[in-house]
Amino acid sequence: MPELRKDPISGRWVIISIERGKRPSDFGMRISPKKGGFCAFCEGNERTTPPEILAFRQNKGAPDSPGWSLRVVPNKFPALHIEGKENRVGEGIFDKMNGVGAHEVIIENPDHNLTLSSLPIKSVEDTLWAFHQRMRDLKQDERFKYVLIFKNEGDEAGASLEHSHSQLIALPIIPHLVQEEIDQAKQYYGYKERCIFCDIIHQETSAHTRIISENDHFVTLSPFAPRSPFETMILPRNHESSFLLNTHFSQLAEMLQKTLKQIDKVLDMPPYNLMVHTSPFHDETNEYYHWHIELIPKLTKIAGFEWGSGFYINPTPPEEAAKFMRDAEI
Repeated sequence: MPELRKDPISGRWVIISIERGKRPSDFGMRISPKKGGFCAFCEGNERTTPPEILAFRQNKGAPDSPGWSLRVVPNKFPALHIEGKENRVGEGIFDKMNGVGAHEVIIENPDHNLTLSSLPIKSVEDTLWAFHQRMRDLKQDERFKYVLIFKNEGDEAGASLEHSHSQLIALPIIPHLVQEEIDQAKQYYGYKERCIFCDIIHQETSAHTRIISENDHFVTLSPFAPRSPFETMILPRNHESSFLLNTHFSQLAEMLQKTLKQIDKVLDMPPYNLMVHTSPFHDETNEYYHWHIELIPKLTKIAGFEWGSGFYINPTPPEEAAKFMRDAEI
């Protein structure tokens, strides 16, 4: 079983994936996703994946058979295992626990050649509903405190299969980066009794310098201090602390796909990472945190300065990035 180990200096938890253990020679070359050939995620190959957890089918066909429009399956090589207990223990000053969690794959559509930006809009909406359903279900497991939903699009973004898919990992802890956001939001709320995300939305929609697009329920913007070029955030216009509280998935699907098409148009279909940040299960409804989607095109590399300092060097001002995306004809 994998282990979760806590760095006593930074407070950051790390997954030590013992079962994925690699020899030094295994790190020499990364295998790119196969172009063409057999794909376990394509329709007709259902028996080659672990048994499905959730599927959307019009005709209510048998599980693990053709006729689906979306499938959710356990990851064949999970970062964490669903069985067992945390068994938190100490080794002197060090803390660790069993790598208990859930690791699932959301196969967004049967068509191998479509991406989230080119799928029918109903498939994008279904993908968001699948996120919601799986998060809601995993919330019932008392071992889990948080579910991180993410998507790696393209080899350089970490995708190991070409067929478009997203992933989620349920965790017995709150991720360090999410906790930092929560702590900062709590501190701001303590001073002003307002949500910092709501204040950002109000200021940005008034100035419109870094706004990319808007609809009735969502706002897409370039953050004031982005870590990388064309980093983008999608936020609910009105205060919502948890993704589980959202019900406007048709408008979110339209906003998400429009943003991805703008990124594809401006940057020629770059690899990217998508993450959903939301309130933890134990504090789902609150006034200080605001769930959101982060999109980060893989345009620069993190090197020694970034690793050593925690600073990021971004060569594209967010105001220019937002203008490029606004001007993109979709």
